[in-house]
Amino acid sequence: MGITALADTTIRLLGQEPLAGRMPTAELLRLAEILDGAGFATLEVSGGGVFDSAVKRGVESPWERIRAIKARTTTPLGLALRGRFLVGSRPVAGDFVRRFVACAAENGIDVFRLHDPLNDVSNLKEAAGAIADAGRSFEAGLVYGSGLTGETDALVGQARKLPELGAARVLLHDPSGSLQPHRAHELVGELHEATGLPVGIYCQGASGGALATVLEAARAGAELISCSIFPLALALHRVSGQGVAEALAGLGLDTGVDVPALWRASDLVDDHIGDEPVAPLAPRIAVRAAEHEVPAGLVAALDAHLRTHAAGDRLEDVLIELDTIRTEAGWPPLAPPIGQILGSQALLHVLSARRYVTVTDELRALLEGRYGTPPGPIDPIVRRAIELQSDPDTVEHAAPVDLSEVREQAEGLASSEEELLLLGLFGEEAEPLLHAIRGRAEPEDSFGASGVDRQQAERIRELVRIVQESGVAEIEIEEDGMRVSVRRTEEQLEGVYDPLGSGEPEPAPVQPLSNGLVRVEAPMVGTFYRAAQPGATAFVEVGDAVAPGETLCILEAMKLMNEVKADIEGIVRAVHVDDAQPVEFGQLLFELERIGARPLDAV
Repeated sequence: MGITALADTTIRLLGQEPLAGRMPTAELLRLAEILDGAGFATLEVSGGGVFDSAVKRGVESPWERIRAIKARTTTPLGLALRGRFLVGSRPVAGDFVRRFVACAAENGIDVFRLHDPLNDVSNLKEAAGAIADAGRSFEAGLVYGSGLTGETDALVGQARKLPELGAARVLLHDPSGSLQPHRAHELVGELHEATGLPVGIYCQGASGGALATVLEAARAGAELISCSIFPLALALHRVSGQGVAEALAGLGLDTGVDVPALWRASDLVDDHIGDEPVAPLAPRIAVRAAEHEVPAGLVAALDAHLRTHAAGDRLEDVLIELDTIRTEAGWPPLAPPIGQILGSQALLHVLSARRYVTVTDELRALLEGRYGTPPGPIDPIVRRAIELQSDPDTVEHAAPVDLSEVREQAEGLASSEEELLLLGLFGEEAEPLLHAIRGRAEPEDSFGASGVDRQQAERIRELVRIVQESGVAEIEIEEDGMRVSVRRTEEQLEGVYDPLGSGEPEPAPVQPLSNGLVRVEAPMVGTFYRAAQPGATAFVEVGDAVAPGETLCILEAMKLMNEVKADIEGIVRAVHVDDAQPVEFGQLLFELERIGARPLDAV
């Protein structure tokens, strides 16, 4: 009997949207112990979605969870990385990549599943070297589903470069469910022949498509298949560990997996998500995702944004426009964060009924080659149109995140390198989490003013953690003459998932008023920031003179920081929004007084 190993992704999927927070950490650790004894080759426990969800929830560091799982398991732990983006949405510098990989290895990661969202293998070099230096295993992913004619040749061409980077295995990654069984059979054979490396497959898809694909891949010689336990496979359209293990056994391929242990794990998970619908994969969303061969999570995000703009009936238009933009951008796969970048631009086109009048910074960076080389040629007309509307004096090219710069700007927020890495990847979004971590580390006399001793203080902290991690509204206990009530506040419950930013508005639309002042309105939904970072000087104050193209503020939507710029030369007469406040589309931000020339005292 042949052998085909299984890699389990259950813990990673439970740590990211839409399931993040459904299982308390204590129960998740129990689950890890069950899976550890089930015979998997790898337990993939973290990745970009997990880090993002952990930062947004602000309760537990993703590094803490990796350490806790490592302490309770012996199966190799895996981490999924997006090339130079690592686990974020911005590319980072080489030193940052090396320190992140080293930190992940120190915390317990044994296997790094590393792919570049554009399939530009040259972007994997820094991380591959760092993985080798850490003495860990590097499994190189190639993303399927660009739609480019001749995609197989392009993938095989990139695969030939992987052995020299030190890859231990080639992984065929299909995030959109577009890989058909016969194509999987062909690619597994060609990738193995081109590289001499073992081949594995990570895929998803509804209506049994993913299971059929991995079985055909196994027939062709795939030695590793990703899966998750049954409740998650059913909810998120993944391959079921129980189903694939039994099906492979019928083909004469032994996985070494204890199927009864997976049913015990399923019972534990079912206690927490069994009766709840998983919104992002509602049938309506899944049907559109399958029809257009787009990741279901991306379709759900687009749908949510359209509904906030009272345009829920335009989803089909956005998906068609997304396909057009992907063609023009060189057929990049839709793996994160590229799918979100293209989806943001598609939303702008459909909602404004104009193409490329406003262009997100991220799409501009993609078309200018700052993220790497896409699989196909970029439409020269679109490239030229974006070049013509870019003012080199006002358009800033964001450099890759540099660890030394982050360290200088941390200002005491990060007490360790792993916290510094979170700050560099997620910016001020990570600050509430870092403050929460710092609060848990406060000395015992922090409760001293209330007459609470050390043992009681630890009990209170334990109750706070239970409320934060379990999702219950309130806990009250009374013991030893002490009554403690811990209640979840509205502020803690806020923070709805929004994976898609709407892009950079430039310049801001202006509307004249009858009193001669010009309105600057929000061209998108987002969070209003008056300065580039907390504590920095505001971009403008009342009375300041501004020139066309000068930045007035930033609107942030899901980590995309979008500058709002002046369209006229004028003087700021009013600022109508407080810093860090949410704004709606069309909300008044500033009023400017138009002037013919800049006053001398403002030069």
